[in-house]
Amino acid sequence: MLISGLPDDVARECLIRLPFSSFPAARSVCRLWKMEIDSPCFRCRRKAAGRTQHVIAIAQVESTSASPTSTAKPGDSAAGGSPIAAYHLSLFEPATGSWSRLPSPPSLPRGLPLFSRLATVGIEVVLLGGWDPDSWAATDGVHVYNFGSGSWRRGATMPTPRRSFFACGAATGAASVLVAGGHDEEKNALRSAMAYDVGADTWAALPDMSMERDECRGVWLRGRFHVVGGYATAEQGRFSPTAEALDETTAARWDVAELELEEAGPWMRTCVVGGDGQMLYMCRGDGGEQVAALVEGAVRWRSVGEVPADVRVATQLVGWESGLMVMGLETHGGTLAAYVMEEGATAWRKVAVPEEYSGHAQEACCIEI
Repeated sequence: MLISGLPDDVARECLIRLPFSSFPAARSVCRLWKMEIDSPCFRCRRKAAGRTQHVIAIAQVESTSASPTSTAKPGDSAAGGSPIAAYHLSLFEPATGSWSRLPSPPSLPRGLPLFSRLATVGIEVVLLGGWDPDSWAATDGVHVYNFGSGSWRRGATMPTPRRSFFACGAATGAASVLVAGGHDEEKNALRSAMAYDVGADTWAALPDMSMERDECRGVWLRGRFHVVGGYATAEQGRFSPTAEALDETTAARWDVAELELEEAGPWMRTCVVGGDGQMLYMCRGDGGEQVAALVEGAVRWRSVGEVPADVRVATQLVGWESGLMVMGLETHGGTLAAYVMEEGATAWRKVAVPEEYSGHAQEACCIEI
């Protein structure tokens, strides 16, 4: 019996109403509660009852005293003689406006690696790669945070070569994170791709892409993993207005993706998927000043809204079933500003950002818990 005096069906209705922050404590109550919360059926029940919570996970610097666009070098101090600030994982809940912070992985006492990538599988956030904050050397580390247990664990290291600025992503309900492109430690752009099975803690090779893609973006769109933009070694910063897609179920080859990406630039790294997984959003224009959407079957992008002026530096765009969030800085070294646009709305709503969460956001993703 899950709760004394109550039928188990009623007890389950009580448990699915717990906020995700209570999961670790609830799992420790008894063996039956732990088994229930860890069960895949638990999340299905929460979703069916409309009790899941969308949470934005943000790899964020603790202060604005240093940023990845500064001229600081490994071992240097930021302006004023203070050490370069560490990165941590912040959480923002769009439904409530609340902010919180996760502890750093025990094996990363200096905070998260710079330029690490984030992906979500089930109720877990996967942190991949990045640069060591002391040496600025590329790392192959994988760290997984489980919202059920409230704890981090080490994952199997990424296969060689060590890569930076790669694309990654996981489909809703999938067990694996797919990784593609980026560049190696010699700054050579990569075509290779691989998959990380989070539950099995194993890596598997995938077919190579048709071209090298450094600083590319990975999104799951219409059931396939798309790698958008990027550039080859010889192009050095001249982004390609192309994309290619892989069907994970067959994993046989990459196909050219017809996404009408006629404009190329660094803002292509803001590509996200929203709604029911059929809508692609991206900041577009010479300075990435417009958010536009591409619906399946459409030949042209349609404008969703102007990017607010105070988030046009180091812009991050995040999408989920019922909304979009845009965040960034007004100037280099500035404080974080953020806006949300709910489904059906035509204007951005400014988010209150507490001072302790006002540092530069380097990477962000959404997880449904």
